[in-house]
Amino acid sequence: MAERIFLSPPWMTGDEERMVAEAFASRYIAPCGPMVDRFEQVFAQTVGQPCAAAVASGTAALTLLFRDLGMKKGDIVFCSDLTFISSIGPAWHMGVEPVFIDCDRETWTMDPGLLEEALRDAARANRLPKAVVAVDLYGQCCDYDRLEAVCARYAVPLVIDAAEALGARYKERPSGTAGYAAIFSFNGNKIITTSGGGMVVSADAGVVSRARKRSQQSREPVVWYEHEEVGFNYRMSNLLAAVGLGQLRHLPEILERKRKIFDTYREMIPSGSGVSFMPCAAYGEPSRWLTVALLPEADAREAGRPSERVLSAIRTLDAANIESRPLWKPMHLQPVFSGCRCYGGGVGEELFAAGICLPSGAALCREDIERVSASLV
Repeated sequence: MAERIFLSPPWMTGDEERMVAEAFASRYIAPCGPMVDRFEQVFAQTVGQPCAAAVASGTAALTLLFRDLGMKKGDIVFCSDLTFISSIGPAWHMGVEPVFIDCDRETWTMDPGLLEEALRDAARANRLPKAVVAVDLYGQCCDYDRLEAVCARYAVPLVIDAAEALGARYKERPSGTAGYAAIFSFNGNKIITTSGGGMVVSADAGVVSRARKRSQQSREPVVWYEHEEVGFNYRMSNLLAAVGLGQLRHLPEILERKRKIFDTYREMIPSGSGVSFMPCAAYGEPSRWLTVALLPEADAREAGRPSERVLSAIRTLDAANIESRPLWKPMHLQPVFSGCRCYGGGVGEELFAAGICLPSGAALCREDIERVSASLV
């Protein structure tokens, strides 16, 4: 059996181990420490924001932002429909009602026209959402300018979930530089990893400062343990921040490799096969976190599951020791959100039915991609 090809394993260079050794030598092992401070500073510079707060996960980052926005039971939040559940999970735990917004076909990200329709309806009902959470999907930025303009008309904060999009660009702006604040993820399969971790970034230093304080149990700055609110234990470990620093040094090379992988798939999979790929939005450059393909549907679709063509392709790839997976299942199709409102939904349903995520780890070589392509078509 040939060696297994994984979907998106981390790409390590050795710098990570050296930075961790430096962290051990400093004796800062627990959360916080000089590596966390350095990681925040370098990351903020990388994404073009004045400040950043390193936390335990992307989900923790969203939780802190939702708390900063004052979300509570009975509130509403609008969220991209085609995404992973963590984009809305923290709000759900707070008792907030989600309303999902479908994507458009040109970018696969939140449709600004549908968002405007949803906000107009909410304004008429005198029940505007606490926030709009727009997701930069599979490494592609959503349309920041249009989304910001729509949200500004209704004075609703825009939160960017850039968990999958480090290194992507929107026009001349890095990903995550829009709205009230943005979050990134450093889960093991993301562009860079800290094993597990996330980051809050914002042009508003107050947002980041409050997130950092709440991630450290909201302790007041006095000698004794004083608390005016209950916070969270969400701070990033100094050791994990060291891994992040080692990874961040190689971000340009990782992005170059990811984009080359996408181009190689397009070269190797013949156009006559009927296979197409996630489009590149005219306004930006995606990071190509994952290469995502659409397979021609030759069978009737069953709502709530991928097409048999996709499931068969996943089985075939697995038999060849190759990992793949379907697209995110739209949130409005998830049983837990049964009954929640969704504006649109048909585009996300079609993409989910026909889509497959192909191995995209930065270490993939041309021979690996050829092996995946041959098993796919």
